[in-house]
Amino acid sequence: MSNSEVSPTAVAVVTGANSGIGRATALHLAEHGYAVYGTVRSIGRAGKLLAEAEARGLTIELAELDIASGESVREGFENILDRAGRIDHLINNAGVGGNGAVEETSAKRYLDVMNIDLCGATRCIQAVLPGMRARGSGTIVNITSVAGRLAAVAQAPYVAAKWALEGVSEQLALEVAGFGVRVAIVEPGITQSSIFGKNVDMPNDTGAYGPANERMLQMYAAGAANATPAVEVGEVIRHAIETDDPKLRYQVSWGGAEMVAGRAAMSDEDWVMLGTIESLDEYVAAFNDAFGVDIGV
Repeated sequence: MSNSEVSPTAVAVVTGANSGIGRATALHLAEHGYAVYGTVRSIGRAGKLLAEAEARGLTIELAELDIASGESVREGFENILDRAGRIDHLINNAGVGGNGAVEETSAKRYLDVMNIDLCGATRCIQAVLPGMRARGSGTIVNITSVAGRLAAVAQAPYVAAKWALEGVSEQLALEVAGFGVRVAIVEPGITQSSIFGKNVDMPNDTGAYGPANERMLQMYAAGAANATPAVEVGEVIRHAIETDDPKLRYQVSWGGAEMVAGRAAMSDEDWVMLGTIESLDEYVAAFNDAFGVDIGV
């Protein structure tokens, strides 16, 4: 059977299914014939997901786990395997943001974000790979970000974690290709998601990084006005699972493809020069010229 022929028993696990990209992806996959298990930290807070599934005549099975805890991940995936019998596709979506300039970000803050965005995904990968290797099939989709391909000003912990997940994903793709397991990296730009409402801290302990925070806010203000519906990410994820012509990386959502392509076309020196621009208006104009993404509001 080719990947484009979806078995009605194909089991997909979507982490962080309670909101945003995770919820949209869980519903989208269920709508297209997958048996979907959504992981949430608290089943009691999954009312909106379940209500939307019921309204659309869909079934989403829930599993309570916290990707920040190895024990919780082990228990949660054991529970899913007991109920489903197998896991065919893992979508590593759960994650957190993290703001801060490098100078002002503590080692603990880096490690806290890494523990969720990188180690959390790795814990889930380790839970599903034995079964996938034994069957000689399966897909692991890691949701990173355009911030995993170019630095996002004033978001050092998030950039560090997403760059790390990109690297681990590349290595994983090489390691498991011989077992018939596919790895896909999905790199969203700005997408309608609750992560922005949760990611509002703007550290500026030294007082030196006000302009960096201002540029970050400018980017997200423009993104909020143009944010892509989360279901578009779900559609890309389903394509990555089903296509017979797979790629390692997929960009999606507002600014995603443009920013990745723009950074690839720039020299490192031109990238660094963006940091020397003094006024916000001049920065916005230079960013638009470099990436073809209008961040003016």
